[in-house]
Amino acid sequence: MNRGQVRRKGGKPQAPEWADGLKRLYDSVLDEPLPDTFAQLLDKLDDSSHG
Repeated sequence: MNRGQVRRKGGKPQAPEWADGLKRLYDSVLDEPLPDTFAQLLDKLDDSSHG
């Protein structure tokens, strides 16, 4: 059992309450669009690595 996990009656570890909030926050960040300036920077880096 990892630190912070709680053991249920059935013996299976359960994630702490804060873990659900952290997962929702992480998922919301993944759903955010990539800023145009960051996409342009990535394009420039790709161009310079090929030539």
